[in-house]
Amino acid sequence: MNDLNTIISTFSNEDQQRFTTYLEKKNKRNDTKNIQLFKYLSSGNSNSNELCFKLYGNQNKGAYHALRKRLYQSVIDFIANASLQDEKAIDMQIIKYILASRTCLQHKQYKAAYKILDKAEVLATEHHLFPLLNEIYHTKIQYAYANPSTDINQLILKFKSNQKNHQLEDQLNIVYAKIRQTLNNMTYKGDVVDFQTLLNNTLNEYNISINDSMSFKSLYQLVAITSFSAFATNDYLKIEPFLINTYKSILEHKDIEKQLFYHIQILYLIANTLFRNKKFNTSLQYLDLMHKYMHEKQKKHYNNFQLKYNLLLSLNLNFTNKQDEAIETLIPLVNTKHTDTETLLDIRLSLVMFYFQENDLKKASHLFSKFYHTDKWYTEKAGKEWVIKKHLIEILLHIELKNIDLVESRLLSFKRSHTKYLKGINQQRALTYLALVEDCYKNPEKITSGAFKNKVEKSFEWIDNKREDIFVMSFYAWLKSKMENKPLYSTTLDLIKSAKPI
Repeated sequence: MNDLNTIISTFSNEDQQRFTTYLEKKNKRNDTKNIQLFKYLSSGNSNSNELCFKLYGNQNKGAYHALRKRLYQSVIDFIANASLQDEKAIDMQIIKYILASRTCLQHKQYKAAYKILDKAEVLATEHHLFPLLNEIYHTKIQYAYANPSTDINQLILKFKSNQKNHQLEDQLNIVYAKIRQTLNNMTYKGDVVDFQTLLNNTLNEYNISINDSMSFKSLYQLVAITSFSAFATNDYLKIEPFLINTYKSILEHKDIEKQLFYHIQILYLIANTLFRNKKFNTSLQYLDLMHKYMHEKQKKHYNNFQLKYNLLLSLNLNFTNKQDEAIETLIPLVNTKHTDTETLLDIRLSLVMFYFQENDLKKASHLFSKFYHTDKWYTEKAGKEWVIKKHLIEILLHIELKNIDLVESRLLSFKRSHTKYLKGINQQRALTYLALVEDCYKNPEKITSGAFKNKVEKSFEWIDNKREDIFVMSFYAWLKSKMENKPLYSTTLDLIKSAKPI
């Protein structure tokens, strides 16, 4: 998918309508084919040869590529103009105030200039626009001599305080970038890193601390960094109070309406944390909020978040004994074309899990067969942990289907591919689990025996079930269902129920 197709795929239905109207107003000739091309690309038709023939009746590649180039520029202009009219409206207003005040100052209209700068300062302070505040204070200090009522010392204090806030924002941005890059290397390249130590050292290095003067973007980055930490350590309980309290402070933020994208992102991070902590009802409440804001501003960000929202919704439904609803939520999304490949893969693997838990092995196997890319490709798109989960589900699926030869080959492949990595991140228990699965497969008559149950009990260093990862518990549920000779789904729900906070 090239750049033009990628950008167009992010357009909501409302965006498509507005862009078509934009092109109609822009076109000076009736025979312009840009709207036709846009509609073809919006519908998912991206075959250049087919499109060229539909538009021109022949393979006029020169005209076709020139048309694509013009459409691409129109898309960029449309997005930029929409951004200026929407999120940057306050910024532009403040810049206008600053420019107008400087013109007044040059004409020695000092009183009028300072009134304009005062308006700019109020707006910039409300929206935590530190770079613009810097320009305002700079200008006020420069001409303080011409305005007798100005307290220059007070201005200098404001200027220095703003510089500190601006520096904090810049430092947090650097920390966010470093942590995000490290997490990406861990997730998609399999790097072994002591993430928590790295996070603490990085925050200390840049002397990051929370204060009321943080911009909305900085608060989002702080929430995101905290969530990265939970993802890397699988300790979501520790971060939950911080996320909830930070969100409460965000609700009082003047920039909340302006920063809708970050607001939705934060709600998703909180809902996901609550889900991982088995607080499903509260997670669903935050998902409802997320869905509400996804519809704001003519559903501007709806398309960006619809996959994440529906995936998390389905997972909450699945673990609250509403599996049919969970499955129905995901089925329409399985073959969706979207730029968020990682979430699409999560959706497909989650649906395989739902079918597997429901004991609909035929559907689970059919959907799993669609994973035809290499492990390297999946690691780059969805991460190392996703690939490991995929392989574990595949082994369990082949055991249930009694595909003996495939079970043996997949077991050997798993050990060869992942043993070194799992030991490197101190997750040997995945290998212990696999050994017990292999034991079940080779000696099914012993699974329900007291000796095997005792072996399982002694095989792990058990974590408090409230802290244990919900997906780890789901894998263990398969083992438990075999030992107790009970259905997998009810065993999973019972296990999760025992871990839910009271």
